[in-house]
Amino acid sequence: MTEIAGEAVLIAAGGRAILLQIADPAIGHGVAHHSDFTSRPLDRLRGTLTYVYAVVFGTPEEAAGARRQVNQAHGPVSAPATAASPAYSAFTPELQLWVAATLYESAITMRELVYGPLDDDTADLLYREYAVLGTALQMPSGLWPPDRVAFAAYWDRRLGELQTDAATRAVASQLLHPRTGPVWLRLMMPLARLVTVGLLPGQVRELFGLSWSAGAQRRFDRLIRLTRRVYPRLPRRLRHWPKNHYLRAMRQSLELAVV
Repeated sequence: MTEIAGEAVLIAAGGRAILLQIADPAIGHGVAHHSDFTSRPLDRLRGTLTYVYAVVFGTPEEAAGARRQVNQAHGPVSAPATAASPAYSAFTPELQLWVAATLYESAITMRELVYGPLDDDTADLLYREYAVLGTALQMPSGLWPPDRVAFAAYWDRRLGELQTDAATRAVASQLLHPRTGPVWLRLMMPLARLVTVGLLPGQVRELFGLSWSAGAQRRFDRLIRLTRRVYPRLPRRLRHWPKNHYLRAMRQSLELAVV
């Protein structure tokens, strides 16, 4: 998992994972009511990537520190059911399972688009290891489907259960059309939207009211072909730069905290 999870190209599937997550009404309303990631998207990205890289690549102490930070952020994220919103809590194991599942499935989708299918042994190993993203929090290990066949059944069932409403569609719109952030981020958003919407399952696009045309599909396919030709030939230090950057920043902040 460490070699694959460190690939920068997997970050391109991050928007897809977020939209899949907020299409679960409990997660979507939790984000809508408690998260500021639409106004601070880079902070959200940094937090998510730091957690993933710390859990996968960090020492046990670093992973524990990342877990504490996530738990602290999740503490206020809960509310009872109302007429307009389901009950939710960020500590609900089933919701953490769905978040981990979207990270795994989105990473595999992106990785296989660029590199081709994994062999069965590698795919099985990677699948088992991805459970750590949920079990590092409150998700019991037994909740992660036991194998890829079971995961595929779980995934199909959960896709059929997803729903959106005005609140969660507004979050998606803010994510895809940010009004804040550095200029370079906003300049990149047309490309990021193409990738995010192109990677989504068709029924999830429809839930969010995201249009998709034959022309958009052709542009997406050309982009994937270009990425497939160029990205694997980049030096490893470039392909793993985000992982190394976020781990280095995390370790520097820990050193400053100790001092």
